[in-house]
Amino acid sequence: MTTATPARPDTRSAPGSVTGRRTPPLLLAAGVAVAVLALIPLAYVATYVVVIGPVELWQLVARPRIVELLRNTITLAAACMAATAVLGVGLAFLVERTDLPGRRVWHGLLVAPLAVPAFVNGYAWVSLDRSVHGFAGAFGVVTLSYYPLVYLPVVAMLRRLDPALEESAWSLGHSRARTFRTVVLPQLRPALLGGALLVGLHLLAEFGALSLLRFPTFTTAIYDQYGSTFNGAAATAMAGVLVLLCLVLLLADLRLRGDRRYARVGRGAARSVVPVPLGPWRLPVLATVGAVVGLAVGVPAISLVRWLVVGTSTQFPLAELTEALVATVALALAGAVVTTLAAIPVVWLAVRHRGRLSTLIERSTYVANALPGIVVGLALVVASLRLVPVVYQTATLLVAAYAILFLPRAVVTVRAGLEQAPVVLDDVAHSLGLGPIATARRVTLPLIAPSLGAGAALVFLAISTELTATLMLSPIGTRTLATEFWSASSELRYGAAAPYALLLVLVSIPATVLLMRTDGPAAQAEDGVVPGGPA
Repeated sequence: MTTATPARPDTRSAPGSVTGRRTPPLLLAAGVAVAVLALIPLAYVATYVVVIGPVELWQLVARPRIVELLRNTITLAAACMAATAVLGVGLAFLVERTDLPGRRVWHGLLVAPLAVPAFVNGYAWVSLDRSVHGFAGAFGVVTLSYYPLVYLPVVAMLRRLDPALEESAWSLGHSRARTFRTVVLPQLRPALLGGALLVGLHLLAEFGALSLLRFPTFTTAIYDQYGSTFNGAAATAMAGVLVLLCLVLLLADLRLRGDRRYARVGRGAARSVVPVPLGPWRLPVLATVGAVVGLAVGVPAISLVRWLVVGTSTQFPLAELTEALVATVALALAGAVVTTLAAIPVVWLAVRHRGRLSTLIERSTYVANALPGIVVGLALVVASLRLVPVVYQTATLLVAAYAILFLPRAVVTVRAGLEQAPVVLDDVAHSLGLGPIATARRVTLPLIAPSLGAGAALVFLAISTELTATLMLSPIGTRTLATEFWSASSELRYGAAAPYALLLVLVSIPATVLLMRTDGPAAQAEDGVVPGGPA
């Protein structure tokens, strides 16, 4: 049995480098390079706005339609962020801290919605019941699709917390509710805020699901402007508003996150986590968890089976399906590797060398995530034709777009892992004569390997379902599962879309299983914490 000092938040300010040493120039250069790449879409929007001029820009923005879109976007984002936060934390607590029967099974089922893209979920609901639309439909479908982005990091953080913290609070007479509010919840802040931020950013850029559910936001309006009226000025003005909304989210996250550190040395005391007994609430809780799984996973499964069996347009073109499957997997793997590698220097600066510049670099990687894929695609088309025309219409440019779009998924996940890696271990390695690179390779990277894998899996899931940037930037003749699905579903050929939707789900399952094994309760045994024990 090992012992360790109970972990507690380190509330000391860290205005400069965490380790007290200057930032390595190569690390800083790598972080700046990633930030420059991520800011290309913002530079495109800003340049276009300057060309438009303030008078025309005001005329484009100060319209009743813009006010309606702004209200829809803010309302949906706020509602879904709050709902996914409550749902994610609540479900994570039930799985990790109560005597809920079959917790390992429930964990796998609660992670499963990650394997169902949001627009496939929207397709499932709309094709079964055309009355599912508007704000209520969008709120329900998006919440069911995105709550795992909060649930997973919160589960991982709960699993790493030393139970001595909660036991100390109980010994002081605190109730379980007060202990959760004052001891556990503050420790969950990085995971909760990071997950909620991802949900908000994804909602700002969500197109497929909201288009199917007929709920207009800035993103759907931007596509309408580009696709039907070819009004680039109006679309870019709305993209500028999205950038401002993204900045508001980032500033709010930065303010709420603060400068606390949450690392601890060792694995904590090797004792069982004492589960909260559900008692008479066991059946209602089981029914609630089952309802969430049924709505998030059961409905899409029923819809896909139904259209595969009874759809009049259902067909199985094996050559086309195989071609789309291979292209999807190849692009998703390449994009996941590149994006995760790009996240490492950004996170290292933000956590190990804290300061204004490192914070600016990290925050800059989030901006493009709030922009629709079509805006990112247009920005890269312009940049590539003017700077490096050789990469235009190549897979390299498409992978760069994926990295820009989904870098926040990797950054949030890898940062959560690096914040849990104690700085003192780096200092010990340095005292033994290891240089920065050797220390990172032999000490820190092995500690954050699960977070790197989780980040890559999240990016893989996002890329495999990306639609608009793929349509714009993919090499001629390249077809993916997402583009083929959208082509059929937008024409209301639900049966023809079903095989592509099914393959999208099957492709997503391995990455989802990886996330489940990385962050689930089953991994507690590796940390010396075995669920169970008397109440």
